[in-house]
Amino acid sequence: MASSKQYLEFILDQLSELDGVSARAMMGEYILYYDGKIVGGIYDDRLLVKPTKSARRLMPDAAFELPYEGAKEMLSVDNVDDRAFLAYLFRAVAEELPTQKPKKKNR
Repeated sequence: MASSKQYLEFILDQLSELDGVSARAMMGEYILYYDGKIVGGIYDDRLLVKPTKSARRLMPDAAFELPYEGAKEMLSVDNVDDRAFLAYLFRAVAEELPTQKPKKKNR
C-alpha cells in the first residue's frame, strides 16, 4: 500500500517550524530529509525514523518496524500530533547522522 499525499502534507505541516525539511517520492512512499540528511520516511502512512540513540531515548517504547521488505528496521513515531516533539526528534536524529556525501556525476 502506498502512502497518501494527504498524510505526507500532514507530517510536513507538523514539521513546518523546522527550516530544511523536505520529502522525496520513492516508489509510492516518501523519504524525509532534514538539514540535508535522511532522517526517516513515510511508509504505508506511518512515520518512521532512523533508530539513533537519541530517537531510542526519546521514544523508549517505540516499535521497530520495517519500512518495506528487505530494509533495515526503523522506529515508528506514534506521537505525530505533537509538533514540538517532532521538531525536537528530527533535530536530535539529524544531529547524530553523518553528513551526506555529494553524489558523483556520470560523465
